[in-house]
Amino acid sequence: MLGPPKEIEGVLLVDKPAAHTSHDVVARLRGILRMKRIGHAGTLDPMATGLLVILVGKATRISQYLVSLDKEYEGVIELGRTTDSQDADGEVMETRPVPPLDEAAVRTAMQGFIGDQYQMPPMYSAIKIGGVPLYKSARRGEEVVREPRFVRVVSWDLLGLALPRFDFRMRVSKGTYVRTLAHDLGEKLGCGAHLAALRRTATGAFKVADALTLEQLEALSIAEIERRLIPAQAATAR
Repeated sequence: MLGPPKEIEGVLLVDKPAAHTSHDVVARLRGILRMKRIGHAGTLDPMATGLLVILVGKATRISQYLVSLDKEYEGVIELGRTTDSQDADGEVMETRPVPPLDEAAVRTAMQGFIGDQYQMPPMYSAIKIGGVPLYKSARRGEEVVREPRFVRVVSWDLLGLALPRFDFRMRVSKGTYVRTLAHDLGEKLGCGAHLAALRRTATGAFKVADALTLEQLEALSIAEIERRLIPAQAATAR
């Protein structure tokens, strides 16, 4: 009778699909690799797609170094509608007319968010207060007092405008809620907004172009996946 496979270790780049939580991806990988010691370096909301930096085996020890890396995203913001979760997964709270904005006006508003700032975490988040995740309180209709978090918006670029939506690219520090930036930008423009789509394209020097989908990983042998792993030492040197 064969014993359990040896525990492999390293960093694996995975392209998360929509409608999956980051925990869902980790659970799938535990089944694929037949091991439990797997984590990730930075959560993605269920509606978001893109790069998840997965830590396998002893590489989970370097989580603190990789979690702190800046993140890069591309996405879509829809003006004129706010939601309770600040993204497309939430319930519409308010609808307002969208003014005839041009690219210059949107870019100017976006530039006002560049730099260091304090951001209020949304109620629909996994942050725990008093041991209870905020999203659980939000589902009960409760509003919890929470502390603003220090974040940095390194860059925020407009890629295309077709009202009421526009495409963007941004690079932000760890812990930044892109959907909150979308919401706050909508308030600054006077019409409200929510995050309609989001894709993480990079974490530090790691690129989603180098990531594999869950379907691709399921088609590989464990030995083939092991060859794709980035050694922990090399990962922290990037």
